[in-house]
Amino acid sequence: MSRFTQPRHDWTPDEVEALFDLPFTELVFQAALVHRQWFDPAEVQISRLLSVKTGGCPENCGYCSQSSHFKTGVKATKLMEVEAVIAEAAAAKAGGAQRFCMGAAWRDLKDRDLPRVSAMISGVKALGLETCVTLGMLEPHQARALKDAGLDYYNHNLDTGPDYYETVVTTRTYQDRLDTLTAVRDAGVSTCCGGIVGMGETRRDRAGLLHALATLPAHPDSLPINDLMPVKGAPLGDSTPLDPLEFVRTIAVARIVCPKAVVRLSAGRDHMSREQQALCFLAGANSMFVGGKLLTTKNPELDDDARLFADLGLRPMGEAAGESLPLFLEPALN
Repeated sequence: MSRFTQPRHDWTPDEVEALFDLPFTELVFQAALVHRQWFDPAEVQISRLLSVKTGGCPENCGYCSQSSHFKTGVKATKLMEVEAVIAEAAAAKAGGAQRFCMGAAWRDLKDRDLPRVSAMISGVKALGLETCVTLGMLEPHQARALKDAGLDYYNHNLDTGPDYYETVVTTRTYQDRLDTLTAVRDAGVSTCCGGIVGMGETRRDRAGLLHALATLPAHPDSLPINDLMPVKGAPLGDSTPLDPLEFVRTIAVARIVCPKAVVRLSAGRDHMSREQQALCFLAGANSMFVGGKLLTTKNPELDDDARLFADLGLRPMGEAAGESLPLFLEPALN
């Protein structure tokens, strides 16, 4: 058993950075032990992500293709109709998805949009899928309304460590993000909260992000780690790519400091090798998005993911070994 198995909320920044400094094989070994304490290492949660409202966001997040501050070629669209979203979710479930995530390019949720978003959540929930949304900042009454609609998870990332944050975005504060997470937790909704690496930050900044997550009042239930997908026209689009082994280290440290979280290997898989992804699963990642697109950026094709799962002996979370449920089928809808 690893000495890191039990959850802690008293990590110091130096302790988290010291984990990054461990020899690579020792770090991955310790993370794998922690993973096995809380999860079946052969299981990976399968999620789909749909942009229900694209572009035109007033935030200036330097990594984002959907910001109205930058010329990235992404056109703004209106909020989708409820029936269209539910049809996409049904197709995703038929293709093997277990969680359906809906994202809207908003700074914050407006009360006028709350009824339609709530109807989307209720409709997707009725299909038997876990529900997750990311809608920007929330007020407490909005979080409660989403809970009442059947929401399981709310995604609201910290993006990076607090010391690097203003290099990434200046239109909302770190405290704004923490306040939304508080509203979500208080409403009884599970949190999905992580960040992005490869934006020019230092290892100390990556440790700062994971320290912030590990010292929240409750660890994130789902913890996505995104590797920056460069976007032409966005200020951080020309950042130096993160070394693949450093990314694996980040996954391993996330697993150790938040041992019971579902650690999601999120954006960036399109430019990762099969070997890098395999190391991430070894280091404790146990969730991923499937489908050829994540909001506005590329994701591996379904056939590639199916082959990777077969070669690594992985299966969807909750599926018994030997079952032959549909895996990574292309949805019927475009």
